Amino acid sequence: MKVAVIGGGSSYTPELVNGFLARVGSFPLTELWLMDILPERLDVVGRFAQRMVAAAGSPFAVHLTTDQREAVRGAQYVVTQLRVGWMKARREDEYLGKRHGLIGQETTGVGGMAKALRTIPVILKIAADMRELAPGALLVNFTNPAGLVTEALSRYAADVPSVGVCNVPITTKMGILKNLGIDAEPGRAKLDTLGLNHLTWHRGFTIDGEDVWPQIIESFIQQQRGEDADWDVRTIESLRMIPNYYLQYFYYTADKMAEQDKWPPSRAEQVLAIEDELFRQYAEPDRSAPPEGLMKRGGAYYSTLATQVLNAHYNNMGEIHEVNVPHRGAVAGWPADWVLELPCRIDAKGVHPLPAEPLPLACFGLIAQVKAYELLTVEAAVHGDRNAAYQALLTHPIGPSADKVQAVLDDLLNTNRSYLPQFFAS
Repeated sequence: MKVAVIGGGSSYTPELVNGFLARVGSFPLTELWLMDILPERLDVVGRFAQRMVAAAGSPFAVHLTTDQREAVRGAQYVVTQLRVGWMKARREDEYLGKRHGLIGQETTGVGGMAKALRTIPVILKIAADMRELAPGALLVNFTNPAGLVTEALSRYAADVPSVGVCNVPITTKMGILKNLGIDAEPGRAKLDTLGLNHLTWHRGFTIDGEDVWPQIIESFIQQQRGEDADWDVRTIESLRMIPNYYLQYFYYTADKMAEQDKWPPSRAEQVLAIEDELFRQYAEPDRSAPPEGLMKRGGAYYSTLATQVLNAHYNNMGEIHEVNVPHRGAVAGWPADWVLELPCRIDAKGVHPLPAEPLPLACFGLIAQVKAYELLTVEAAVHGDRNAAYQALLTHPIGPSADKVQAVLDDLLNTNRSYLPQFFAS
């Protein structure tokens, strides 16, 4: 079995390798291909990955390449974890928002849109290579903004099986289990969550089929009465749901702007410092285990989730995971072609959304507005359509006011010009 990782020079890769090593008994991987366009990063991360696998008895081979087509050829699974423009572009996304008095963030607002415009054409090219060189392979996308990228795949590469994956649901699930004092396998717990990637509401939880949500939500409400509260109590009491952390950018925009005013360092600048140390450690010739500092990078349970999804698919397990796919009517009354983040059953035939009750209007109104932004952004990215890009910014709930849209769009496009040839073809 061959698995290709596009963006193999990522600082996350050692965690992914650990995940495959943990599953050698059930997931018979023989070739792991790490592909990256930066040879220097690939060399450091790739050689470290090879030492990790050797220390575990070499259950599979690790190949390094800068050739995407070589990596994809004949693969059963292709994992995308790339960042177009690297961390420098993320920093630009953050400060793009800041200089226009807007939220500057990696996956939402103007920064998320900039990243999507850079990323979607690259992911669609990977899908095209898979169509030719690895027909039937499953594309597992971790690249942010994960839901928006998966939306583009569903509309412009629908013949290539794909699923968008985010670690927020599994991190939430594990956090709830920890708070309950239960040392349980993640598969025993079911999280009822619905929405868009980074725009979900958690509203139910079962362990071995037993509903424990009433005690979870009451405990959460009590936590919000304390000094370290993340949410105002009245909102949680009204919704009876736990919002995804990213909803703070929508619910408490002024507070987030105040935090942003304290930059530097922005999150990208923090991560740059963390990665400098990680790569120094990865390069240590005697190191064969990931350093503890990897957890500072973010992405908790990434390896657990990635390998669970692949394992469930390969072994026809029918496991339930919270992932991003077109819901195909699972949520009554919502457009069936919308990509949502929701519980899905994963088996050898694919990823199957489970029927879900629609969210209340208080949540759906925001989802509909952000989904409109996503659909416009997909069209802008694929066709280099400046008018669609303008309307996407106009539509976004935390985007610029109408009289500032053109200035923000011009700045966004010019800042990212080297990565956005589709907008400058003429």
